Amino acid sequence: MPGTWGQAGRREHLTLACYVLCASNRLLGDLIDIKHHTCYLLCAVHRPVGYLMSTEHNTSNKTVGRQTAGLLARLYDRSQSTFTLADAQAITGLNSQLASSLLHKAVRRGLVSRLKPGVFVIVPPELGSTSDYAGDPYLTAKRLAGSTPSFISHVSAMEIHRMVTQPQLVVFASSSKRLRSRTLHGMEFHFVFIQPEHYFGTAKHWVTKQESVDISDLERTVIDGLRQPEYCGGITEVAKGLWMRHQDMQAKKLVDYALRISTGAVLRRLGYLLELYAIAPQSELARLRDVLSETYVPLDPMLPKEGPHLRRWRLQLNITRQELESIRTT
Repeated sequence: MPGTWGQAGRREHLTLACYVLCASNRLLGDLIDIKHHTCYLLCAVHRPVGYLMSTEHNTSNKTVGRQTAGLLARLYDRSQSTFTLADAQAITGLNSQLASSLLHKAVRRGLVSRLKPGVFVIVPPELGSTSDYAGDPYLTAKRLAGSTPSFISHVSAMEIHRMVTQPQLVVFASSSKRLRSRTLHGMEFHFVFIQPEHYFGTAKHWVTKQESVDISDLERTVIDGLRQPEYCGGITEVAKGLWMRHQDMQAKKLVDYALRISTGAVLRRLGYLLELYAIAPQSELARLRDVLSETYVPLDPMLPKEGPHLRRWRLQLNITRQELESIRTT
């Protein structure tokens, strides 16, 4: 592209109407006027990588106006990738109607993507002309929950805790309020309802330097998997995750959590796996056995109810012991 830019933002003659968007940690806006078509160039301070957006006069391209450039710059300064209409109002000083209009234009130009009414995410410049973007999945799940307390759970928490080896296409979050699950740009967000008294065992996970989400801790992640294995790929996958991180697990906390949840199937499945993998002492296993009823439940509720019955844990073993033991050698 003819023409150069000096360190102080000096403009020289440009012969082509080219729009360039550069991205890094901090964005600055500078007005360009080429053949009576104005746009704004976003320049990176630390990592100036340019992406050619258009060589035609096409208003649908990712051109950036002064107010939008200022908004994006402030959000980048904050390391804030998702934001609300209220955030935009506070940064720009515009009223609700004008800020909504500004964001509508930004969405149309592919600069930001709308997650739900009043909630948006910045579309990274490196995606080029792509405008369908859901942002970081964990931050998006938090934004979708809004003011309702929630935490990343089940297989999504397993992924964060490095308890799975395959990438996941569904994001699970637990909340004490019933929230509608939805799909955004090919990513499914599934909210699991839990009783308010079961909202415990969480930790903070930092997605960026400024933004964090709550997630289930290691032990709570195992308990959730044993309670609802259908959200984790089945009991075998939960057992794999337990073994992968067993050296970091606290057996007493696992038992405490299971007793607090007080679900018979969880008590049985946890006791069996802790004993099988020799993770917990006999004193902790006894705490689980002491509260068992005479009812038998399947080890994996996703599989047919077949296989031998194990009285010690009141379980029907529809997964062979050999299959679960083989996890330790893989």
